[in-house]
Amino acid sequence: MASHGDDDLVASTTAGFKVGEKKTLAEYTKLDQEDDSLNRWKASLGISNSPALPVDPSDTRRCIILSLGLEVEGRDDFIINLTAPGELEKLKSRPFTIKEGATFRMKAVFKVQHEVLSGLKYLQVVKRNGIRVGKDEEMIGSYPPNTEEKREYEKKFAQDDAPSGMMARGHYNAVSKFTDDDGHTHLKFEWSFDITKEWK
Repeated sequence: MASHGDDDLVASTTAGFKVGEKKTLAEYTKLDQEDDSLNRWKASLGISNSPALPVDPSDTRRCIILSLGLEVEGRDDFIINLTAPGELEKLKSRPFTIKEGATFRMKAVFKVQHEVLSGLKYLQVVKRNGIRVGKDEEMIGSYPPNTEEKREYEKKFAQDDAPSGMMARGHYNAVSKFTDDDGHTHLKFEWSFDITKEWK
């Protein structure tokens, strides 16, 4: 039986788009080194000659989500450290509060290892009383493995507004997923939040 939100957590596709040929980081670095426009493109991806961060060969993950955060103007950021044991499991049973009508922004801190990560994206489905009330998809981008110069990446998502009004207040359940152009799921988790009249 499919788990909560499986059918909804599918990334949108563009007709005719095909994922490019896979290359190793070394192949990208050596690719047409005399081509100025290609060198600018590689620089825009962050591909550089800086030494790669050491990687545990037994850790096959290509993307590791280190933390998730919620930014609200005038309030301290709400940060979930995903490297701490048990934090993911607590998200569903320990909802956080968002004041109705508040403008907020999510952010993710992550690292990439082993090879270039193509088309990382974040998918989220929100339900209330079992009925889907929202679906979001945020393109994060393509990233090379982290280096000594760039030890982690941070992506701030587009701003959003919490719903407001008596009908909007209450408890919501969500399921989120980080995936990429190759269809790999790097992290999937369930969480919950409450929309309230005032901050708690």
